[in-house]
Amino acid sequence: MPSIEDFKKRVLHLKRETFALYLAARHPDTPWYAKVIVGGIVAYAFSPIDLIPDFIPVLGYLDDLVLIPLGIAAAIKMIPPEALAECRSRAEASMGGGRPVSRIAAALIVGIWILVAALCLRWAYWAFSGATRSGAYYQKQQV
Repeated sequence: MPSIEDFKKRVLHLKRETFALYLAARHPDTPWYAKVIVGGIVAYAFSPIDLIPDFIPVLGYLDDLVLIPLGIAAAIKMIPPEALAECRSRAEASMGGGRPVSRIAAALIVGIWILVAALCLRWAYWAFSGATRSGAYYQKQQV
């Protein structure tokens, strides 16, 4: 049965791999399509705000437990092995200070939540105000 120490080692390894991918996204030998995929994965992983908040039962942790490792595995296959080995050694050397935080990714996630909230409010207005899209409001104006 895995212990807490084994779990902590795996989490540290996952963080180190994610930081190595961050460095690989800036490496000149990494292809452009890999940079785009890696940039999205790393931004989401280091974002202090989740697309699915952690307080939502089961689904809140599902994105962290499934999506990020799958994205990392896919991204590692896209990066040339030499570039990835160099980035892994650089990540190992600089991981002592904790994880970096992506403020841009946080702003993007907040923007998505604001957009979703605005769409929900717009739907609620149309659903509960009695207004229709057929133009009942405009027909009253023309009389």
